[in-house]
Amino acid sequence: MERIIDTQKTRIGVVGAGAWGTALAKLLADKGFALDLWVFEPEVREQIEKDRENKVFLPNIRLPENIIPTNDLEIAVKEKDLVLVVVPSHCMRDTANRMKPFIGPDTIVVTASKGIENQTYMIMTQILEEILDFLPKENIAVISGPSFAKEVANKVPTVVAAASTSREVSEYVQKIFSCPTFRVYVNDDPIGTQIGGAVKNVLAIAAGICDGMNMGLNPRAALITRGLTEMNRLGTKLGADPLTLSGLAGVGDLLLTCTGALSRNYTVGKQIGQGKKLDDIISEMRMVAEGVKTTRSVYNLGKKLGIDLPICNEVYAVLFENLSVEETVQRLMNRSLKHEMDGVLDI
Repeated sequence: MERIIDTQKTRIGVVGAGAWGTALAKLLADKGFALDLWVFEPEVREQIEKDRENKVFLPNIRLPENIIPTNDLEIAVKEKDLVLVVVPSHCMRDTANRMKPFIGPDTIVVTASKGIENQTYMIMTQILEEILDFLPKENIAVISGPSFAKEVANKVPTVVAAASTSREVSEYVQKIFSCPTFRVYVNDDPIGTQIGGAVKNVLAIAAGICDGMNMGLNPRAALITRGLTEMNRLGTKLGADPLTLSGLAGVGDLLLTCTGALSRNYTVGKQIGQGKKLDDIISEMRMVAEGVKTTRSVYNLGKKLGIDLPICNEVYAVLFENLSVEETVQRLMNRSLKHEMDGVLDI
């Protein structure tokens, strides 16, 4: 069926009021959509209601009056044309189960969360498809790409990709989100779009480690390039189109998070490179660095599928096996010599 987009009539719910969820809610509200924003923390909801600001996760950004915060998930998702889910990846399953009784049969559900579930190795759309099993598969879409929440909220020109197995649905999402400062392309590859968004967080930790050790610019360029190889190996094995990983959700997001100080994953890596312990870093963070949990998923998934992911494996060794960063560098540099394109597309 043709879906009509009308800022006065299209009903939107946003689930998750972290930095990214709040920034996307603001983008939609600035376009004129009235929307319900589900907030986990009562104190954050109260801040938004009283001060029109999410001081915890997106400070110094005024939020429009047409964002209605709520701690009631039913209010946020019931009778909505589109529901945008932006929760930490490890919370996706529980959140989807809680949403399920209230999601309508024609609702478009879009995820902007990035990660791979530790226990099942599922990406976010697969979790949503499994739990919201009454929805047509094509009604579940993803939006991803090189986009820091703070810059999107400040209307810095940003370009991302929306993906669904249905071109009609991805174009609907494209039209909902596109505005003069936020350009959305579409593709037909939700798998590649999400694998890019997940693996780049692991590689951003590695890039941060390099910079924390003051290794110089050569290693970071090599890491990004060879990291893209690993992203392609894993993605194509899982059914991704390699062209997707050469686009916004792959190399675009990889470049941003491996070089941008606003990246939480890069920041975690940089502090590790400077000698801090992971537990201490995490204990000081209010926001989630998705790459930490995703590193475990990528490592185990690579072992299960028999894929060579040397950089991701070394990040795992640093985070979870207490290997020194100096030793990981030596192990990477002393690997057996080979052709550059060996196993680039592991299909």
